[in-house]
Amino acid sequence: MGKNKLKKWSAIDGYNHVLQPPIEEVFGKDFYLKGNWNKDFFKNNNPLVLELGCGKGEYSVNLARLYPQKNFIGVDIKGARIWKGATDADIEKLTNVAFIRARIELINSFFGEDEVDEIWVTFPDPQVKTRRAKKRLTGPFFLNMYRKFLKPSGIIHLKTDSAELHEYTSKIIRINQLELLITTGDLYSWSPDNELLGIRTHYEQIFLNQGKKITYTAFRLNQGQEIKDTTAHNDQ
Repeated sequence: MGKNKLKKWSAIDGYNHVLQPPIEEVFGKDFYLKGNWNKDFFKNNNPLVLELGCGKGEYSVNLARLYPQKNFIGVDIKGARIWKGATDADIEKLTNVAFIRARIELINSFFGEDEVDEIWVTFPDPQVKTRRAKKRLTGPFFLNMYRKFLKPSGIIHLKTDSAELHEYTSKIIRINQLELLITTGDLYSWSPDNELLGIRTHYEQIFLNQGKKITYTAFRLNQGQEIKDTTAHNDQ
């Protein structure tokens, strides 16, 4: 293991806004802040927004800068990645952003019913192979997890350079008759001056430099309706 990675791990160990629970504390168990993030961690009643698979945390930090009246939590398993956003937040003394180092498969251990207002999924692995479809963060496996803690009015945002993932998510929305708020296959042609959608991560800028189009979708779940597993229909 590289010294640089060890140095980053050591750094985030000292950050109060980075939580790294051992797996035995959250596997099949509730994290101690579940249902109480605003009351016990952020100390306010502001809306709570998650970024899943946050990578370097750039999106979480930029959202926190833009919206001081909201609370943001980035979730990723890679501590060396989280270090960048966590360090920026520490330097700037941002009090409305935190990070959780954990697998997203364990997300229900961290958040309680109706606790989350929005979810951002930014440039996830599209998992284009059929056998890996279950791992798509906008697939039924994960959407049914989100239903347990996302408010009825809560919004899921997807930004991706993957046309396959964009189309797959559109099919999930359509087949399950979910509420589609916005969708575009070319974000920066559609809304080039939107400061919210204009936040660009390191990898997003690489994709843009390669001439790839960035897609964006925003939708709501039907809280009383289980999301159907349409993988067999969509990945043949």
